[in-house]
Amino acid sequence: MPFAVYVLGLAVFAQGTSEFMLSGLVSSIAADLGVSLAAAGLLTSAFAVGMVLGAPLMALAGRTWPRRRALLFFLAVFVAVHIAGALTPSYGVLLATRFVGALANAGFWAVALTAAVSMVPDRLKGRATAVVVGGVTIACVVGVPAGAVLGERWGWRAAFWAVALVSLPAFAAILRSLPGGVRGDGEAAPVRNELRVRDELRVLTGPRLRPTLLTMALVQGATFCAFSYLEPLLTRESGLSSAWVPAALALFGAGAFLGVTVAGRYADRRATALVAYGMVALALGWSALALTAGSPVAVLVLIPLLGLLAFGTGTALITRLLGQAAGAPTLAGASATAAFNLGAAVGPWAGGLALDAGLGHRAPVWVSAALMGLALVVAGARRGAVAVSGVRVTE
Repeated sequence: MPFAVYVLGLAVFAQGTSEFMLSGLVSSIAADLGVSLAAAGLLTSAFAVGMVLGAPLMALAGRTWPRRRALLFFLAVFVAVHIAGALTPSYGVLLATRFVGALANAGFWAVALTAAVSMVPDRLKGRATAVVVGGVTIACVVGVPAGAVLGERWGWRAAFWAVALVSLPAFAAILRSLPGGVRGDGEAAPVRNELRVRDELRVLTGPRLRPTLLTMALVQGATFCAFSYLEPLLTRESGLSSAWVPAALALFGAGAFLGVTVAGRYADRRATALVAYGMVALALGWSALALTAGSPVAVLVLIPLLGLLAFGTGTALITRLLGQAAGAPTLAGASATAAFNLGAAVGPWAGGLALDAGLGHRAPVWVSAALMGLALVVAGARRGAVAVSGVRVTE
């Protein structure tokens, strides 16, 4: 595996820490800025909305740039807005910085995914995807719990400063290690479209990809819905002290890392089976967490298992999507990023609605179970349509 692929994973680690760390900071942000828990949760949704909109827009805007230049620009903007977020006393400004930071993160993700798979042969594309996505899971293991500890000791702003500082080594590593050319092989040529944009859009909006994109969004919506409100679930429903929150987040991240590792090894050959079994297990797992949330032992057992299932299934979905979207080289990574974060936007929003309706702190987890049920319906409908048409689809 080229070293540059691991460098991309390092940068994604810093950005993934930012995307996920609010799950351990929502209470302190809400108290400091004088807003509700649901409003604090919307900071995660704002980030996700920026990712959804930014993935295709930034991919198109940067398509004439060498990949290294695009990645460095997006990472520099990401650092700048985190410094602004750490300094602002305004919820509105913080919300805006989350959105702009997400635009930069989206651009980075879209270019990074495409760059990573272009550096390796077909048999290693799943592993290359897993290395990049693995940066997020390591963020869950190390960065997110560390952010929770910083927030507990020095306030939530310290976590934002930490993300900005951690991003700087990633910037230097990309500058030194990533080739500047279109294919990541050392060429200095700028990125050029292999197909016209409208042709790529035709591929991405075709009947084969639409169900995969929707399924990916629903699976990630379920993950982010429960994860965004994990801290109040643990402290107000399970009876655990706030000191347990970083440990629980680390457990989720450890499971996520294992899930990505397993999916990276087998997704190239067994993507469909991994997705199918993972989705069923997630529907059952989120339901089990909602039912047993009052038991600290049960919660701490289920959290890493759900991290494994969520990120293993998500990685397999991304691998399958990138394979199906080979005819859209400029926008394939962007479409995966957009679908991933559409779920990340809808999930916390839906969970916040359930909280505001007075349904209790288990309600977001029940919403996650419902979203997984809907994902299974979409996947089942797709298989039925393929069977009726008599078309054999090779995943």
